[in-house]
Amino acid sequence: MDGIRTDADKRTETPEAGRRVMRRRLPLAEQVHADLRRRIVSLELPPNQSLSRSDLSAYYGISQTPLRDALLKLEREGLVEIYPQSRTLVTRIDTQVVRETQFLRAAVETEIAGLLAAAPGTDPAAPAAEILERQEAVAGRSGAFEEFMALDKAFHRCLFEAAGKAGLHALIDERSGQLDRVRRFHLHLPNEGKMQQVLGDHREILQTIRSGDAEAARGAMRRHLSGTLQKLDELRQDYPDLFE
Repeated sequence: MDGIRTDADKRTETPEAGRRVMRRRLPLAEQVHADLRRRIVSLELPPNQSLSRSDLSAYYGISQTPLRDALLKLEREGLVEIYPQSRTLVTRIDTQVVRETQFLRAAVETEIAGLLAAAPGTDPAAPAAEILERQEAVAGRSGAFEEFMALDKAFHRCLFEAAGKAGLHALIDERSGQLDRVRRFHLHLPNEGKMQQVLGDHREILQTIRSGDAEAARGAMRRHLSGTLQKLDELRQDYPDLFE
């Protein structure tokens, strides 16, 4: 399958050649953590892949100290497993953690939708509507999967911000590495209707928020967020090497 490697064809070394340019004004460990997390969540670095610390150090042009700090943070997030003096592996996707994180996200975001629908005399969904327009334009272009996913995250973040709960979004996002891998895996599988389904869900969420019907808004959000878990067991059965 394009873009996703299984245990049979995983690399044992970091695959990229060359070197990534780091920004001088930001802490190196934070930059490396953010980039490695992005690559793990996007499945560029798939479950079971061994990460060569010497190769990573050369690729990012950094010493072992900031690299170690970045890897330790990824380990706390459950995305890598460090074997001292031996190796570092990208973890398999932990289905129990995925279910727990999805439960937390659904509980919070359904209430966010309800709060926005009940907000008097405003259009709290306006920033999210602008994001949706951009997401609709991207969905019609080939090779725009990464941009579509970035806009998807921005859409949900806008709703948190509109409700004055941006800190909750950051908290959930920090815990969502395992869940995000499943979401990307699910959406990346060949199926032209998946992006359109996401867009349709987003339109329904905005419509119900703007209608002022808090219960309908909660229901639209709940249905939207339920799709990933509905496919989790099927994905685990089809790709057992990627899941715990």
